[in-house]
Amino acid sequence: MPRKRPGHIRAGVPGSHLTTGARPVIDGLSSRALSEISRLEHTRNYLQPGDVTTAVGLWKNWYCCGNALESRTLLDTVMQAISPRSARELRKVVSRSDAVWNRPSPPYDADGR
Repeated sequence: MPRKRPGHIRAGVPGSHLTTGARPVIDGLSSRALSEISRLEHTRNYLQPGDVTTAVGLWKNWYCCGNALESRTLLDTVMQAISPRSARELRKVVSRSDAVWNRPSPPYDADGR
C-alpha cells in the first residue's frame, strides 16, 4: 500500500503551520526576535497572535484608535518575557516612539532587561 508523504499529512492538519497573517511584522526587528514574539503570542494566555504588532503600531500612532498607554504597558511586559537580545531590539524600536512622544522609558535592570 502506498504511503502518504509527511508534507501531505501536515497540510491537512489545521494549525500545523503559521499563516503569514499570524506572524508579527515590526520594522527594525530581526527574524529571531519576531520568531520569539510569535512563540510568546501563541503560548501566553494574555496574548493573541498579532497583539505585539498592534501594540507597537498604537504606540507609534497615538491618534489611532485604542489606548496607547495600555499598549506601552503590554510592550514592557513582552520585553520582560523575551530574551535579553530580543528585548534590546524591541526596546530600540519602542524608544523611537518614546522620544517622539516625550515619554521617558521605564528603568530597566542592570542586566538590560
